[in-house]
Amino acid sequence: MTIKRVLLFCFFAFYFSFYSFSQILEPVKWESEIEKISDTEYNLIFKANIDKGWYIYSQNKIDPDGFAPITYFEFKNQDNNYKLVGNTTEPSVAPVYDKIFEEDVIKFKEQAQFEQKITLLNTELNQVEVFVEYQTCDNEKCIPGDFTFNLSLDGSTIEKKEVTIDERSKRLSDALNLNVTGWEKYEKQTVEDKSYFGIFMLGFLGGLIALLTPCVFPMIPLTVSFFTKSSGDNRKGLLNSILYGLFIFLIYVLLSIPFHVMDSLDSGILNTISTNVTLNIIFFIIFIVFSFSFFGYFELTLPQSWSAAMDNKANKIGGVVGIFFMALTLAIVSFSCTGPILGGLLGSTMASDASAMQLSMGMGGFGLALALPFSLFAMFPKWLNSLPKSGGWLNTVKVVLGFIELALALKFLSNADLVEHWGILKREVFIGLWILIGIGLALYLFGKIKFPHDGPLQKLSKFRITTGILVVAFVIYLLPGLTNTKYANLKLLSGFPPPMFYSLYDKASECPLDLNCYKDLEEGVAAAKVENKPIL
Repeated sequence: MTIKRVLLFCFFAFYFSFYSFSQILEPVKWESEIEKISDTEYNLIFKANIDKGWYIYSQNKIDPDGFAPITYFEFKNQDNNYKLVGNTTEPSVAPVYDKIFEEDVIKFKEQAQFEQKITLLNTELNQVEVFVEYQTCDNEKCIPGDFTFNLSLDGSTIEKKEVTIDERSKRLSDALNLNVTGWEKYEKQTVEDKSYFGIFMLGFLGGLIALLTPCVFPMIPLTVSFFTKSSGDNRKGLLNSILYGLFIFLIYVLLSIPFHVMDSLDSGILNTISTNVTLNIIFFIIFIVFSFSFFGYFELTLPQSWSAAMDNKANKIGGVVGIFFMALTLAIVSFSCTGPILGGLLGSTMASDASAMQLSMGMGGFGLALALPFSLFAMFPKWLNSLPKSGGWLNTVKVVLGFIELALALKFLSNADLVEHWGILKREVFIGLWILIGIGLALYLFGKIKFPHDGPLQKLSKFRITTGILVVAFVIYLLPGLTNTKYANLKLLSGFPPPMFYSLYDKASECPLDLNCYKDLEEGVAAAKVENKPIL
């Protein structure tokens, strides 16, 4: 029972950690140099080293009324200390059309060097402070940044700093989520990039969950026995089982290839998918269907002819190719259980605007988790004796997953609601529905409600009682989210419920962090001109 307990715990970590693996991006690193021309003349050089796929903008606008940002240098402590000679120079680059701001701009990739000549008025001046403000973008998002240079004129070590984003900016970044529809709206995306390792591990946990479903778990001893006994040669059987596991891994990785093709044709397509209202509604419906499938009201299966054809090819061909078709047969036959979990992995990752490579890492983790048991148990056949027997607990796992799929479905509906401002899923409504789902799950675990494939429950297992208590504790944690108090924040769930300002309660402002904001572009532009402020 130890294996079952450990693996069942994993699905909680998997589903409730989808949005937690993120890190603040720092795509630009600055450095500086000083060229001494004479005792009173210096050339200040500022180099921006820009990560691949990112760029920064010129100091000059092509369209004076355009919205594209500029790079701005401020030379401090001038007064009577020094004066600037001419303008700050920059690389000569031809203008290009920018898809984000829909205008012609000048932007720099990989590296940009800016230079400014100065003449000293105070010969005792030893240090010059320069502040640069800029915005760096890729094809999907933009990040504001600033940097301060402390330049030593006497040849001593020049202080070099890396770009940092202060805590207030991080809080603003987390709180603001303004989605775009056409040119009339602009998007402020959360500055985050899920680490490949984090995505891989989430996929791996999803694969472990899939192992505990009725479609996969009983296949482990059957398949391992086939490889270890049918070949008559322990070494050959071991090699075949390793190949079988490798092919399972490759099959799931290959499922992500279409996303790489789409990404290469249009680098912004995954962003478009993640912010599209229609697609979020489709994902919502799909997750509802997944949940009812897990509840046992119907099964999602691929056409039986597919699995029959693959099984037939595996038997006829044999050898390495035959083993590949055996792995493909497993993927098809187990779809009714792995499909909803895999759909959760793909849908939730795309909803958070991931890259094609991140999807591949998640799929790879999923495939590896499914493949490992077939190879490991073939290496150590005695381990099979430690596996728990198949039984009603497998269906319990499916039903619990159904409740979790139901909760995750609300996230997609919430995404669409936030974009269109329908007001049907305010923060308190969202949390209230999660509380109802949690209560339903707790009642199921305690045997108070049943689903079609549940057998008679004569006694509650210790694990079922423990899991039910954890669910009840989670529901209690959610309760303050229904109130209009400081305890309503629910920091552990940051990123799942709608933001605090999208509330049933009266707020000082309908904008993030109670800021003054505008939801109409023209109105916002007019206000910015009156107050002489930049537009976010």
